[in-house]
Amino acid sequence: MTTVSLTLDEKYHRLQQSLRELGTVLVAFSGGVDSTFLLRAALDTLGTEKVLAVIGDSDSYPSREFAEARRLAESLGARFQVVESEELHDARYVANPSNRCYYCKTDLFSRLTALAQAQGIAAVLDGNNADDAGDWRPGRQAARELGVRSPLMEVGLTKAEIRELSHTLGLPTWDKPSFACLASRIPYGTAITRDNLGQIEAAEDFLRDLGFPQVRVRHHTEVARIEVPPADIDRLLDAPLRARIVARLRELGYHYVTVDLQGYRTGSMNEGL
Repeated sequence: MTTVSLTLDEKYHRLQQSLRELGTVLVAFSGGVDSTFLLRAALDTLGTEKVLAVIGDSDSYPSREFAEARRLAESLGARFQVVESEELHDARYVANPSNRCYYCKTDLFSRLTALAQAQGIAAVLDGNNADDAGDWRPGRQAARELGVRSPLMEVGLTKAEIRELSHTLGLPTWDKPSFACLASRIPYGTAITRDNLGQIEAAEDFLRDLGFPQVRVRHHTEVARIEVPPADIDRLLDAPLRARIVARLRELGYHYVTVDLQGYRTGSMNEGL
């Protein structure tokens, strides 16, 4: 029987079975839909003492996401730790090649596997799901090389199914917009710096505060290319609001402020690969 033909309940039970077989787990926790669901499933299956959530803190992880991840871990009653990642010290990552995520995940997962070994934890888990299998994700190579498991992917749970199960479990993240690290806003080949990551974070925080929860500010040096869902484009272009957005993004250092008429989509920076 393939995972595609399994019912949602059967997939969840398989997930629980896999977690029980592992015994003790470290969950790479970002506070997103997938890792929150995985953490809750691990806690429900194994109990608090056999699960450790670890939040990676870095310049490419927005401060508000980091704070939200801490709040979520606490609200779930999870034991958690924070590790500082140092991908900006790696010149290969800073150069921003198309496999940039490989260097970032190698740094993070190396720290997590070392922490798991030091604490006698059997496995490190990430939140990749079945939908991620067909996307360009060089970070998956780092996960495979370091023995990191992706149990949601292994049992065939899709993002939609994870949202449905999260809703059933009462998780506040069930309808949380998808998120990716700030470096994913920067075209490949453009160097990643603390300054441009901070610029992107400030721009996106401003737009979220204006009521655009699903937003990306793609950073093309002097140009900000804003992506929101197509249904939100008309509101974004409303004259008074548009003027506020232009003024703020120019304050942040962008000379030109544009709107992508295709709207928000994941991995738009990969379209040229």
